[in-house]
Amino acid sequence: MRIGIVACEVLKDEIEFLTKDDPDFVHRDYLKFALHEHAEEMKKLIIEKVNALHSEVDAVLLGYATCQSLQGVTDVFKVPAVMLPGADCIEVLLSPDGVKEEKKKCVFTWFASPGWAVQGVPGLIEQFHLDSAEGYEPQYFLDLMFESYQRCLFINSGIGNDEFYHQKAKDMADGLKLKLDTRSGSLERIKECIVQVKELARSVEK
Repeated sequence: MRIGIVACEVLKDEIEFLTKDDPDFVHRDYLKFALHEHAEEMKKLIIEKVNALHSEVDAVLLGYATCQSLQGVTDVFKVPAVMLPGADCIEVLLSPDGVKEEKKKCVFTWFASPGWAVQGVPGLIEQFHLDSAEGYEPQYFLDLMFESYQRCLFINSGIGNDEFYHQKAKDMADGLKLKLDTRSGSLERIKECIVQVKELARSVEK
């Protein structure tokens, strides 16, 4: 059984936590965070990356949710694949109901997974190209963008190294001038996809 991983680097730590010692996973490719800002380009790149594996693996774990442009993308792959459920990586770790629950508590919540916490404020500046306007500091634009937000919610996905990730989340919250709240997430949706992709690879082997 040969399984490939093509995933967003934001979920790398979670996926590696679950698969790092698994010999069935023979190829790993983690793509740069925030590609969803250019959704169609992201889709094209992912299709190219997955299809390039058609002679190397039996199936692919696509470490993306729908992320604006990926609904039905597995139908155009040359390799059988399983993608993560939900609208984005936050729903993968928290579930759609969990996101709704937190938005009921505070509509203006900025969600931070471990991967996003590590990217932090510098990642947001890069994502939104906030350092490209002459005469303005990136913080000026961050203050405008997050003026109505009230909190940053860190999602502890249960991969360990809690102190490191929590500090990264605190740094992000401080940079955005938001209070930091924390709640537990879950790896169950990723685990289910790993089971599914193994079943898929096994069926292809036959």
